Amino acid sequence: MTSTHSNMPFSQACENNKKPILAVIQPLFENTKQILEVGSGTGQHGLYFAQNMPHLTWQCSDRPMNLPGINMRLASTEKNVEQPNNTPTPIALDLFEDQWPKLNIDAIFSANAVHIMPWAGVEILFKAAGYALAAQGQLVLYGPFNYEGQYSSASNARFDQWLKSQHPESAIRDFEAINQLALNAGMSLRGDYEMPANNRVLHWVKD
Repeated sequence: MTSTHSNMPFSQACENNKKPILAVIQPLFENTKQILEVGSGTGQHGLYFAQNMPHLTWQCSDRPMNLPGINMRLASTEKNVEQPNNTPTPIALDLFEDQWPKLNIDAIFSANAVHIMPWAGVEILFKAAGYALAAQGQLVLYGPFNYEGQYSSASNARFDQWLKSQHPESAIRDFEAINQLALNAGMSLRGDYEMPANNRVLHWVKD
């Protein structure tokens, strides 16, 4: 993460991937009313997706330390676009400390988070999603994943080594292990989309 001259948190990766992600999730969320984003980071995804899907409410969340930056982003008028009225105040959500928010959510979205958080946090995320989502609720994850224990690219292998050097509990997750958590939470895989830069969008629906 870097910062702009205005000290607003900024991620170049978010700028690079927000349009490809939107192209995948927009039809998935066509009939969705309220989305909870877990780990909103800089707020770039939340603001961009909310602006382009005005029919739904995009609820950003993150650990308390990141909320000021997200608030700054949502209050901005970048590219002369007025702040949408479908981005409520971000809420604090630390999977290890905070109770899951009591929101009437149709879907949960998270980008580039499950390889950062410890595996125990990934387990909590899926278990909480299983409780929070009603029937036909959706869980959508974006990021890099391994398949059958193998990296999908040399760059992902290097990225995984870097992750582990930053924190021993961070790692690119195996798709099979992630999907088993979804099955345990009563969700079935409906889509696995190839994305630029060796990333994927995974889409589950609660049965």
